[in-house]
Amino acid sequence: MSRRLRSSKSSSRPKPRNRAERRAAWWYRLRGYRIVGTNLWVGAYELDVVAVRGRTVAFCEVKSKSTARFGDPLEMVTPEKMRRVRRAAETWLAYRPHYDGFRVRYDIVAVRGRRLECVRGAF
Repeated sequence: MSRRLRSSKSSSRPKPRNRAERRAAWWYRLRGYRIVGTNLWVGAYELDVVAVRGRTVAFCEVKSKSTARFGDPLEMVTPEKMRRVRRAAETWLAYRPHYDGFRVRYDIVAVRGRRLECVRGAF
């Protein structure tokens, strides 16, 4: 009987949950950002990707659509969703005083099939 052994070491790098979030995290890494969190639940709200470069913290909401049939991914980020992301980000930052004084930016990454678009400072 053969058994696969798993390493007891777990990776310290957070893993995005879905393909669009993995692509978004990769997009940020390629541009010199350090991914400090993915799929973070803060209270009742989720932060898809949190990335840091220099003295900027980017909170990224990731939306994807395989077709345009039901609308554009950017349209899926409603004012309510923006409010939730802001509230989660404020709470996340409150527990991390080493980010005091950093510039905060809210981005949306829209994945449309094979295309990825990042709207920096979207809200």
